[in-house]
Amino acid sequence: MQLLIMRHGEAGWHTLDQERELTEAGRFHVAEAAAQIAESPWRPKLIWSSPYVRARETSAIVSEILNCAIEEKQFLTPDDDPGLCFDALLENQASPLLIVSHMPLVGSLSTLLVDGHRRGIPFMTSQAVLLDMPVIGPGCADLKAQFLP
Repeated sequence: MQLLIMRHGEAGWHTLDQERELTEAGRFHVAEAAAQIAESPWRPKLIWSSPYVRARETSAIVSEILNCAIEEKQFLTPDDDPGLCFDALLENQASPLLIVSHMPLVGSLSTLLVDGHRRGIPFMTSQAVLLDMPVIGPGCADLKAQFLP
């Protein structure tokens, strides 16, 4: 399986974290990263998105550029357990799949799949990584590419 993991674009301030919207710079950087993915051999067939506004906006921009469907997943919010996403990946048939979520989840999910632990690596806003997994399991993925705005 090939899995792209992307952090949402830069977001502005809001009293409710889940309602934060992308800034103009955030929209621009998401489009830049999506254009790089579009030029790569790893165009996703499906996007899984966090239900938070900034992730939904990021997913919509990426979906428009890559022409792929979006499914909202409740287990992709910032403080969710990466194990929930891991369990869903075991049931998934789409590959490449793109996940759009938040820190710290994107970092902890990436390190769970690559290194077998959940300490997490930092992600810039709008950054995406490509993981290649012959088998879905902790420590079974290889980091193949990065997409930076």
